Amino acid sequence: MRNIEAFPLSSRILHWGMAVMILAMLFIGVFIASTVGSGYHRLVALHRSLGIAILVLAVLRLGNRLRTPSPPLPADLPPVMKVGAHASHILLYTLMIVLPLVGWGMLSAGGYPIPIWGQSVLLPPILPHNPMLWAWLRSLHTVLAFLLFGLVLAHIAAALFHGLIRRDGVLRSML
Repeated sequence: MRNIEAFPLSSRILHWGMAVMILAMLFIGVFIASTVGSGYHRLVALHRSLGIAILVLAVLRLGNRLRTPSPPLPADLPPVMKVGAHASHILLYTLMIVLPLVGWGMLSAGGYPIPIWGQSVLLPPILPHNPMLWAWLRSLHTVLAFLLFGLVLAHIAAALFHGLIRRDGVLRSML
């Protein structure tokens, strides 16, 4: 096993906290789409609040990443894997920011009030009321969520590849 520099503690805390939140969001979104009855509104409220929390944390995480860059990848990692790692991280950060904004915009275009954390905070609309825009953003939100889910699965697979096959310290650097 090669020795690779560990990510800073702040990066690891943000990574694992957001990983739990994002996985929860993805599964809550699936349950929302298939739920009728009293549980529906609780799931939507939780989904909205988690989405805004993820947006805020993603911006903080991006700032943290720019301030404290990640350790270098192993020198013997094939160039195509390095490009894939960098591209997937850019896409992950993009989706962590864009997906909640699309959800917020969708609710705004639908003319829905946007309470988060119970009724204690009401977000302002970021787009004008427009049913056609709402429908388009709803479809976009679904497509982006599936893209994020696939990317998360690929990220987990890559981490396991580094930890179990290559044993190059990349997985250990985030643990």
